[in-house]
Amino acid sequence: MFKNFKNKNKGSILLQLVVFAAVSVIMISALASWAATTLKAGKTTFNREQAIQSAEAGIDYYRWHLAHNSIDFQDGTGTSGPYVHSLIDKDGNTVGQFSLTITPPGTGSTLVKIKSVGKATADMTQQRIIESRVSKPSVAENSFAGNAAMRFGVGTEVYGTIRVNGGIRFDGLAHSLVSSGAATYTDTDSDRCTSSSYGVHTCVATQDPAPNGTLQAHSDVFAAGRKMSVPLIDFSGFSNDIATLKTAAQTTNGFYRDAAGSGFVGYHIVLKTNDTFDLYKINSWVPLPGNPNACTVDLTSNPLGLTWSVNSESIQGNYPFPVNGVIFLQDHTVIDGQINGARLTIVAATLPEPSDTTLYKNIIINNNLLYTNFDGTDSLGIVAQGGVDVGMVSANTLTIDGALMAQHNSVGRFYYVGASCNASYVLRSSLTLYGMIASNLRYGFAYGSPASSGYSTRNINYDGNLLYAPPPSFPLTSSQYQILSWQELKN
Repeated sequence: MFKNFKNKNKGSILLQLVVFAAVSVIMISALASWAATTLKAGKTTFNREQAIQSAEAGIDYYRWHLAHNSIDFQDGTGTSGPYVHSLIDKDGNTVGQFSLTITPPGTGSTLVKIKSVGKATADMTQQRIIESRVSKPSVAENSFAGNAAMRFGVGTEVYGTIRVNGGIRFDGLAHSLVSSGAATYTDTDSDRCTSSSYGVHTCVATQDPAPNGTLQAHSDVFAAGRKMSVPLIDFSGFSNDIATLKTAAQTTNGFYRDAAGSGFVGYHIVLKTNDTFDLYKINSWVPLPGNPNACTVDLTSNPLGLTWSVNSESIQGNYPFPVNGVIFLQDHTVIDGQINGARLTIVAATLPEPSDTTLYKNIIINNNLLYTNFDGTDSLGIVAQGGVDVGMVSANTLTIDGALMAQHNSVGRFYYVGASCNASYVLRSSLTLYGMIASNLRYGFAYGSPASSGYSTRNINYDGNLLYAPPPSFPLTSSQYQILSWQELKN
């Protein structure tokens, strides 16, 4: 019996061995395949990382290049790209390459687009693409920029950054960062909650403490926070920018006019949607009723005691918008009208700059100054050596689209009040601004609470397009390029 049993199981161990061997071969093959796949994936991941590092190196390289030659957009070759460079490691080995395509700025702009395609030397089929936009920051990157101490009252709502050299009292709602160049300052308004205060403070309950006290976040007022002791904006340095604008206007691509001349008090520009403008010489201003002191209380801001409103004028002609977008007039200038698909910077200044501050030239906006498009296609820069002002005889409902800059004086409306004033023009209804404000002195379109002079309702909205594309040759706050955007593109 035992002999027969053994015969029946003869060769079973060999069969098990074969099965085990087959399973082992399959498992080893799978492990080998997995190891090979993992190794290949690791190499692919490494090469893709090397490719993105190469692309980033290209962006960094060209920012360095622009720092040394800010107007060279051809990589020093004088030819069109792409411009290919090898990426060398610390041991001198070529580990990758980047290929650059540079899109230079448009007329009057500093916005440069850099596209960098990076590849790994070990596998040139792996490539990553980065696109970055860099620009020299202009004063228009802020919704409001100022030199002196400023106040934003209750009910003021601001979108966009605020940056002021002096102190700031802010009692409204700021959706973006509010910054002051001052660590502390003295609030001189009669309704101040404390005389000595932090550089950025509020009197909204619970009001901020005096300096050295614990400063609360106050997110109900400063939704994005606040900063003190930030770098100052050099308003005096804008004289160089204005001189550059004058030079640009005097070329064949710009538009320039000297002072209006004897018998005239300034110019009047009426912008048109067909890319032209009418130019007038102003014969006289609307007379101020009675004694100037009886109608214009604040002769500090309005030392000439004028209405800054056109009484009579003489047409000079109709002119096309200049190719480089710069219009420079060496006299007081009134501006109104509408543009459609145009980008302009209009300057009123007299150079060399006079020592007598009453000779600074102003820009006056009494009637609507309008865009047709609000996607960045339309852009107006209004640059005054003196102030950007709204005169006495101004529209009851006034809309201004543009970036307004007053180098030495203020942006706003003069304080017209008094028994001899025309009461119908003292208090106006509403003013709406879409753009930004840069004001050397304290700005203001209304006086009193509620307003007894100026515009009862003020709506000031920041044009976000100014961040990336300010008006042509608009004054800058830095000579260095800064990154505005960075993104990886799909292959």
